[in-house]
Amino acid sequence: MKKLFFTACMSFAFLATSAQTNSYIVKTKGATRSAQNHMADVIAEVKEEDEESSKDFISQNFRYQSLCDWEEGMKFMVMPEKLDLVVKTFTDAATGKNVSNLKLKYKIMIYKGHSEGKDGRAQIDFLCQDDGKNYYYVIDHLTFDDYCFQRTGVPTLAYLGDVDIAREKLQDKVLYTKSKLYRVDTEYDGEGYQEVIVDNDLVVKVVAVGVGSRNYPVKIVVEDNNGNQFYQNVTMSRTNCATRDDEFEGDEARFLFNNSFELQDDIMSISSRNYKIFVGKVVHTKIPVKMLNEVTNKQQAIPRLAEYRIESITPHKGDDMATVKLKNTTLGTFFFADCYLDQYKSEAHPEQFFGLIFAPGAGKKVVTSEASRAMIRAGHVGIGMSEDEVQMAAGEPDKVENGQGGQYFWIFKRSNDKLLYVEFDGSGIVKKTSVKDMEERTGKKKKSKKPEPVKGWMGGSKADPLAD
Repeated sequence: MKKLFFTACMSFAFLATSAQTNSYIVKTKGATRSAQNHMADVIAEVKEEDEESSKDFISQNFRYQSLCDWEEGMKFMVMPEKLDLVVKTFTDAATGKNVSNLKLKYKIMIYKGHSEGKDGRAQIDFLCQDDGKNYYYVIDHLTFDDYCFQRTGVPTLAYLGDVDIAREKLQDKVLYTKSKLYRVDTEYDGEGYQEVIVDNDLVVKVVAVGVGSRNYPVKIVVEDNNGNQFYQNVTMSRTNCATRDDEFEGDEARFLFNNSFELQDDIMSISSRNYKIFVGKVVHTKIPVKMLNEVTNKQQAIPRLAEYRIESITPHKGDDMATVKLKNTTLGTFFFADCYLDQYKSEAHPEQFFGLIFAPGAGKKVVTSEASRAMIRAGHVGIGMSEDEVQMAAGEPDKVENGQGGQYFWIFKRSNDKLLYVEFDGSGIVKKTSVKDMEERTGKKKKSKKPEPVKGWMGGSKADPLAD
């Protein structure tokens, strides 16, 4: 027992050093150096157990490779889970002895093909990049050809090809959170973490990409505007992940990249040559934008993640732009947006490129009553509306102010030098709306000038009596 304990101590001392120098091991800010506690926990465990579109970001950059298609030189990292620590997955080719996964943890294995051992069993061969030794994984009861068509793969190995591509494509990129549950590291030298709840559609920046686990090999560490860091382990190509499609359901669904993150600059590959294939497809707004409301015949501020179906795309005869007709999937209202279909033609006005404004797929689902939908169609804000309904009617607020007792105000600038105040109660429901003059708010009389369109401007009504 003393020998076991000493060996485990030495192994974890080595692993702690390896983790600190291995660029694939990344941590969120605030992870503590609790190697001793982590070591004690694992030693106790050892003793006790002795995606339709080919233009999608994932399908465009990450290709699933079954074991049958593996090419020599592909790299993997040994990432054993708790139960794997008492299993010996690999055999040392020089000695013929099985090797503990604890000893091989964090080591990089380079695929060298497959062969047949002296006992006639098929084996999958690797060269360890870290110690220069050859290892193999034995396939029991099957030939390599029979085995490789299964999704079983080689246990404990996380595919580093996905990690390398994710680093190249995602480092320093801006993402939006699509799940509410993420993780924060609690150990610097181990895999300890705690779950944290994060606001949906939060703007974050990728600060590190490293290795996660075998099933979810890409660890994406992000940071919000307040400096808070958290991460998600996700699968990209699913190479060697040994996870069936039906296992990505419920809570597990968040470990698919598209269910945890949305890439801000994942532009839709549209052009003046292929635009017709996008007619009829569902898209959502990636950025706040103004579009012409067919009902009010006025420009309306549209928030992010508003969902539409493309009804038609009509190129202009006199310029390089096109008019896109869209149907709001919640309201049934039609909107029109003038966009560039070719990115290279939008260099002077990149914010008007179709692929920057819209992304393929569903947007944010908003539950509304029939009474609210009628007001929203006309661009009106009314008492009893939720935040989502107000955004659908008026866009994003120009300013937010806090009141008393949990109340708060959204303030919208109007084109007639008026301010619309929307007062929410503590539960996020509109309690009151009111209008103030711009000069009343600032205390200064505004100079007379030609009014300019301002974000959030809407047509007026009895519920929202602001009109030009």
